[in-house]
Amino acid sequence: MIMRIVHSGCMILFSLFLAILCLSCGKWSNRENVYDFPQMLESDTLRVLTLNTSTSYFIYRDQPMGYHYDVIRDFCKHHGLVPEIIVAGNMGAMLQMLEDGEADLIAYNMPVTNALKDSVLYCGLQQISHQILVQRAERNDTVLTDVTGLIGKQVTVLDKSKYLDRMNNLNNEMGGGVRIDTIDSDTIVVEDLIRMVSRGEISYTVADDDLAMLNHTYFRNLNVDLPVSFDQRSSWVVRKDTPLLADSLNSWIRNSASEPSFLRIIKRYFEETKGYSDSGRPSFREISGHGVISPYDSYFKRYGKESGIDWRLLASVSYQESSFNIDGQSWAGAIGLMGLMPATAASLGLAESQLLDPEKNIRTGAEYLRSLFRSFRSVGDFSERIKMTLAAYNGGIGHVFDAQALAEKYGADSKIWEGNVERFLQLKRLEQYYSDPVCKNGYFRADETVNYVHEVVDRWEIYKAKVKE
Repeated sequence: MIMRIVHSGCMILFSLFLAILCLSCGKWSNRENVYDFPQMLESDTLRVLTLNTSTSYFIYRDQPMGYHYDVIRDFCKHHGLVPEIIVAGNMGAMLQMLEDGEADLIAYNMPVTNALKDSVLYCGLQQISHQILVQRAERNDTVLTDVTGLIGKQVTVLDKSKYLDRMNNLNNEMGGGVRIDTIDSDTIVVEDLIRMVSRGEISYTVADDDLAMLNHTYFRNLNVDLPVSFDQRSSWVVRKDTPLLADSLNSWIRNSASEPSFLRIIKRYFEETKGYSDSGRPSFREISGHGVISPYDSYFKRYGKESGIDWRLLASVSYQESSFNIDGQSWAGAIGLMGLMPATAASLGLAESQLLDPEKNIRTGAEYLRSLFRSFRSVGDFSERIKMTLAAYNGGIGHVFDAQALAEKYGADSKIWEGNVERFLQLKRLEQYYSDPVCKNGYFRADETVNYVHEVVDRWEIYKAKVKE
């Protein structure tokens, strides 16, 4: 009996040993398959999913930008990582790609829901947002301060959208009386409706607060202070098997939220006035009786001659970029008299520390314009080629190439700006166009670029009429 007990005890101990051994083997095996933050640091790369939108990620002046992009880029810089940006088609696609291990993080406002909590970890940049009534606030406008003021008013929203759902619910909550107008969401985006409010074409629309605040930096005659929905929490997400990445993101956001670099990102997208006025052409410097356009005319003339570009066109570009302010810097980071992006200047041999030198800035700007002009050699007409060049200087050559490709695909003239390339550049705000296979640069908001071309050319014509070559 004792022997049996001893034997049984040995068998139990042996079985436990085998179980522990198996668990240990499994644990080591699982450890080999773990891909969390330490492994990402070893690979030097963080694979980031996001969407092409004006608040998350887009290309402008051939540089990646966007609120979410800038924040994750700073996180990566802090940890010595390179962000690999993967643009998905929609939130569902992002979640599937994350689950399949094709990326490490979704850097986008993913709604916080109980259903999603079971499959992901919410972390990193977290926001509490709501929908906002967008209304005009000029001198003779009555600004609503309570949602009950919408009774008897017309609100225009996208058809089949969450904004329509919210307005229908709000209307029911108030017992009716709000006139809700819908517009086809396949041919227009929320930003179009916001622009229409600014111009007085419609009275009200509804947008998420971050998008409303971003657009307020373009259209300063708007009021975006009245919430029309309850708070909605949103956040970045990672897989549940990457808790160390989640902890690292949470820790970095917590420590960075009050840092100047983080506050600059918020200011860049949601506070700084953007680069154009929607109310018409801006005024410009009066030309003196001696035919002087600016204090820098000698540089414009010298480098205009070297580059083969009319010096008065260089002057017009410079005024548009900086109003001849040598210390000027745009919200996008374009610096100096010719509004050069540091990366663009560096590619042409000009260090960022030299961007505020008037002569070097003008010389490099002229060189960049010349290189863009040469890129459109297939455009035979000189004036059309100039317009393509100016559009590329402002918005980035990739977007202009995309617009040319779309024009060609849809039967328009890819060598004519007005009504052709210009039109398709504007259509790149719609997903059906910026996701077209012929497009390589994604979403683009063309308002500024279209105005830019028009204003620079108009000013150049005036300069030519008043100042000898």
